[in-house]
Amino acid sequence: MSGRETPAETAAVPGEGAARWTGDAPTVAAPGEGGARAWLTGLNPAAKLLAALVLALGLVPAVDAVTGGVVLAAVLLVVPFSGIDRRTLLVLGGPFILMGLSSGLVNYLYGEEGVSGAIGAAVRLLAIALPGLLAAVSSDPTEMSDGLVQRLRLPERPAMGVLAALRLIPLLAHQWRTITLARRARGLEAGVNPVAVVRLFFGRLFALLVRSIRTGTLLAMAMDARAFGTGRRSHARRSRWRAADTLLIAGSALLLVAAYGCSARLGTLVLLFS
Repeated sequence: MSGRETPAETAAVPGEGAARWTGDAPTVAAPGEGGARAWLTGLNPAAKLLAALVLALGLVPAVDAVTGGVVLAAVLLVVPFSGIDRRTLLVLGGPFILMGLSSGLVNYLYGEEGVSGAIGAAVRLLAIALPGLLAAVSSDPTEMSDGLVQRLRLPERPAMGVLAALRLIPLLAHQWRTITLARRARGLEAGVNPVAVVRLFFGRLFALLVRSIRTGTLLAMAMDARAFGTGRRSHARRSRWRAADTLLIAGSALLLVAAYGCSARLGTLVLLFS
């Protein structure tokens, strides 16, 4: 047996606290590290997912900038207490920022509301995406799977799939860097040509997609061989639900009420299809 870990072994390693990425990959603090500045990592992942879902569904009807802006501002205040460093937030939040800017630009160019509609679309998208990002990154994959099965009563098979997918994120980051270095060693550099930058980026993205499909196929076969199939399973850990978890969900609902109330009081509330 070689010393290298297979994808299945990487996915099956249990962890404690928030996911920890090494090397060039981002890191987040584990529960107990950083004290009050990382309190979000100590909450039940199921509670964090439910809170993010409450905010996401609650913001769907509101298309104005004030409602989403209030929620986004409140979520940004929680970021320093999530145990996530700035580099991680920028790397993982970058695509959502680009999506928000793109959505705002499209609404500005082709929408009927002009600047207000563009700002509302961008802010709304960020306010929906950021809570889910914080919930995923600040949670340990193993605890996330336990919470999905024991607290949210999700079927065990998809929950194990979520666990495996989260465990493979550092591997995908390593593969992306390997592809980049390999292309650089072959002289495939874009230089200052923006067209070449976009072309090479999508080339690396396609190569990563191919590797991901191969890795996922091997992982699925390995998990089935190790009895990650149908049937009832026992649990080595108990997913604990604390009062703070309930308060987090209640706080999310109250935040939505405050956001809608603030927007209605200012006269800026605009509902979808209204």
